[in-house]
Amino acid sequence: MNIAVNNGVWSGSWVAERLGVELVGDDTLTDLLGLALRRNPKRAHLLVSHVLGKHVPQSPSVVYGHGLALGRRVRELLGADEARRAVVLGYAETATGLGHSVADGLGTAPCLHSTRRPVPGVAPAGGFEESHSHATSHLLLPEDPALLVGDGPLVLVDDEFSTGNTVLNTIRDLHERYPRRRYVVVALVDMRSPADAGRLDLFAQEIGARVDLVAAASGTVRLPEGVLEKGQELVARHESPAQQGQEPPGRTTRVARVDLCWPRGLPDGGRHGFTPRHRIRLDNALPAMAARLAGAIPGDARRVLVLGFEELMYAPLRLARELEQVTDAEVRYSTTTRSPVLAVDDPGYAIRSRLVFPAHDDPADGPGERFAYNVAGAGFDTVVAVVDSVADTPELHAPDGLLAQLAAHTPHVLLAVVPSYVPEAPYVPAFPGESPAMLPEPLRGPAFSSYPPEEVGWLLQDLSEVTLEAPTEEREEAIQSGGAHYAESLPVEYQPSEQYQELFHTALEASAERLAKGVGAVTELVLAERSPRPVLVSLARAGTPIGVLMRRWAEFRHGLELPHYAVSIVRGRGIDANALRWLAAHHDPRDVVFVDGWTGKGAITRELADAVKEFEAAGGAAGFDPEIAVLADPGSCVRTYGTREDFLIPSACLNSTVSGLISRTVLRADLVGPNDFHGAKFYRELAGADVSVAFLDAVTARFPDVVEDVDAQAKELLSGDRAPTWEGWAAVERISEEYGIHDVNLVKPGVGETTRVLLRRVPWKILARAGAGADLDHVRLLAEQRGVPVEEVAELPYTCVGLIHPKYTRGATGADGRAVTV
Repeated sequence: MNIAVNNGVWSGSWVAERLGVELVGDDTLTDLLGLALRRNPKRAHLLVSHVLGKHVPQSPSVVYGHGLALGRRVRELLGADEARRAVVLGYAETATGLGHSVADGLGTAPCLHSTRRPVPGVAPAGGFEESHSHATSHLLLPEDPALLVGDGPLVLVDDEFSTGNTVLNTIRDLHERYPRRRYVVVALVDMRSPADAGRLDLFAQEIGARVDLVAAASGTVRLPEGVLEKGQELVARHESPAQQGQEPPGRTTRVARVDLCWPRGLPDGGRHGFTPRHRIRLDNALPAMAARLAGAIPGDARRVLVLGFEELMYAPLRLARELEQVTDAEVRYSTTTRSPVLAVDDPGYAIRSRLVFPAHDDPADGPGERFAYNVAGAGFDTVVAVVDSVADTPELHAPDGLLAQLAAHTPHVLLAVVPSYVPEAPYVPAFPGESPAMLPEPLRGPAFSSYPPEEVGWLLQDLSEVTLEAPTEEREEAIQSGGAHYAESLPVEYQPSEQYQELFHTALEASAERLAKGVGAVTELVLAERSPRPVLVSLARAGTPIGVLMRRWAEFRHGLELPHYAVSIVRGRGIDANALRWLAAHHDPRDVVFVDGWTGKGAITRELADAVKEFEAAGGAAGFDPEIAVLADPGSCVRTYGTREDFLIPSACLNSTVSGLISRTVLRADLVGPNDFHGAKFYRELAGADVSVAFLDAVTARFPDVVEDVDAQAKELLSGDRAPTWEGWAAVERISEEYGIHDVNLVKPGVGETTRVLLRRVPWKILARAGAGADLDHVRLLAEQRGVPVEEVAELPYTCVGLIHPKYTRGATGADGRAVTV
């Protein structure tokens, strides 16, 4: 049997000829619909959609395209202002994916779908009955009940509009609780009888609201007298285990799992609400997930089915559509269902085959049969079954379960499990050992820093009145001799010459677009994989300008106003534990994303991981993810980055004058007590040389120019292998030994770290990759000013590496601070 095509025969002709059922209406009706017989005492026939993706495997682009088109028609009907305030409600189970697709077509509408799955801890916000269905009770379980409150239009989406009873029941129930002025009913087909056609207008008058209808096609079903009884007789005559696909051929197929790496916290669908922010995260994550599926599908596969699961229609549909773009195989999409339908192997019948298996999600209404139609005999050589984690049960894997049924009919079965989203209880912070009242509020500009107050809050204490600066040579000798830690004092702020300032501005002009792309890409990765509303926490101070830029990108591209803070982390001392306590008191730690400018050899990456572990072990709040998001990761130390190229980030050229006039952070026992934030200074006196906001504005101005490039770059990153290789650390260890330094802390790789060596430490020499160009102009100038040799190296994983003097005493420099030969 091959049911891939029906050889031009209408898939409703078998029922029409035997029962006298007729479809009358638009010319497109028979393209959209076929007919089958229900095993249902309430209605004999079933309208089988060719474009819904429920009973008939169809191209996912066709399925998704029909929903998008309906959504765009609704947007045109409502106008831009009302469309922005609309909420979409899809009906379980058949219209869950369609409802999502309509919401996507509307553009900015959140989507909720009804469900037959009660979820412990989530109180229903409404419910209704579907009179003709085999399973009637629908629940509405929004995570945020406010989703149903408001005066914007409510768009109700079903696959077909037959009598109108279901829609009227829904509107009546919701209008009593959450009245609004306008409703839009959306369906693939409007099949109301003439008697039902006028009920909608009368109902709208009754409740005092406007009710519109949008459908892809319209018509009616003409049913002869006695059709229910005749249909039941026909079902009884043709139904047998063999005809219904319950005697599968004797084939053994291994089922392989595919880890989609579904983004943490992203809902699997609209059971509890799916917002435009969720849609953005899904859009960004889809390329990588589809790439994982494509990699698991055999290379010779020619015909692939992505099979969703009952109400889980949207996620498998989007996966299938993305897979369709990246594989040469023909991809089809459909889902399993609760609906019992007769299968007849005839080209004129819409349901050619049926697989029967036990329910595998522990349904609230008890065990029962479930079905997959038109899969057996359809010539699929790979089936990808997509279920949520609630449905990944022993019943799914049982000898008579869905996977075994699929394996009997196709050579390759893949299983992809999407985490079942359950709304979490509101985050309640814990304050081990202290009250949150003891923790001060963040410092903000203009009182502390030259950044506007909304750009960043500094979880630091102001040490501006304390003299902390020491000559570079004294600091270096104390650090290397073990007499002091680098965070106990500050270097004298480097005041750039006119020539050096000119280099900064030239570098900024040349790299602003490149910076904008990197900032956009890393922000998109954060939104896709870490949290839909992240709390950006930059590592002061190099991370702070990047954190501000990421915040600006999120607002520019997605309308998000993200919280952003700066905290202190000190190598060898860890992150400021009091800052973590403050964050846990005000935000869910799981939403916190630590931000830095770049990676060198990865020392801070490791420091942060150790510090978070230590914080939790000491009783601090759990949930902080220590993985840093960086603009540039030349050391290959993290997974979340905008680029791995080692290039000049102009904010690395300067010190406080490009970082809000804030010093590097200070941790000294006589200044920072056990209940204090780490300290820093605000150099107000340097305001005349401050370029902090100018730097941000120069990069932000390029955002509109790089949107397409960022989308492409983020898509490539999300679908690629970003596992850290720690290549930089290995290179640093090799250089440390080759140059007789024997201390990796004195090897500073990358343009940013090399610049820091020249500005703040006692440099010994600079290693530069042979042929490095303008990215090193400022490094060469600084090296010349300090008398530091620049040595070109053929094989270097970084653009340059700065070597701190390995045998430093004050005698290692001349009176003018210039390096001398060792």
